Amino acid sequence: MKYQVNQNDIRLDNFLAEALEISRSQVTKMIKAKEVLVNEKIVKPGFLLKENDIITVNHVSEDGVKPEKMDLDIVYEDDDVLVINKANGVVVHPGAGNHSGTLVNGLLYHTKLSDVNGEVRPGIVHRIDAYTTGLLMVAKNNKAHEILAEELAKKKTYRKYVALVWGVIESDTGEIDAPIGRSKSDRKKMAIRADGKEAITHFKVLKRYDKATLIELRLETGRTHQIRVHMDYIGHPLVNDPVYGNRKLFDETGQCLHAKELGFVHPTTGKYMQFDSELPECFTNILKKFEQVIL
Repeated sequence: MKYQVNQNDIRLDNFLAEALEISRSQVTKMIKAKEVLVNEKIVKPGFLLKENDIITVNHVSEDGVKPEKMDLDIVYEDDDVLVINKANGVVVHPGAGNHSGTLVNGLLYHTKLSDVNGEVRPGIVHRIDAYTTGLLMVAKNNKAHEILAEELAKKKTYRKYVALVWGVIESDTGEIDAPIGRSKSDRKKMAIRADGKEAITHFKVLKRYDKATLIELRLETGRTHQIRVHMDYIGHPLVNDPVYGNRKLFDETGQCLHAKELGFVHPTTGKYMQFDSELPECFTNILKKFEQVIL
């Protein structure tokens, strides 16, 4: 698994903890075990990275990622790509504390995937949080993966989300341009940071309720927890979000956020493809609680 650094003077252990979504102590063990190289050289955990450095991670779990039979909501599939409608509560790929029951486990049982991202994230071109539902594109071979990843990096992939947020948003449309990085006070959370990565979110109001607003969002970038962090930043955290906003929770199904539309150019045919998915029951059940009073 390789990563290209896009900023200067960030510690190697901090960079990988964020990229791999694991603790710094776990990263340190990998580095000391010589499973991490920077520009093909062995370095220390506190090594300061420079822009365009190439990090190679050769960490392999003891058992590898095992295929597991799983009910998958496949929206589209051919020899190169697969589009899946991810269910609520399903982690996309294995990580610390989640070695089985992930989407990747189920996909490996169903089909062969690209190995560009190594054995832990095969086929995964982009990801969404465990309790975010909706559409994901998956690559079934390396050529398709590289083309789709480049399309995503060049901001040519179309992604539209629907979210229910606390409070009444007065403006019909808006743009949030605020850099995101790992929180200094809680490494499991992301936060708005001046030294963070560029993050841009566009939103449009769909319906206003008495105490909440239904919005659609389009991403220019794809940072971890981007929508959740950005909406909390402007004072409208997602309804039912257990991490950001510190507001009332209705149940344990997580934030009201759904990846509703996904569009991309097919890596082989060159044809533009777009897909749509309906809001899941866990989202609509909470939405109904706000529909009694509409402004």
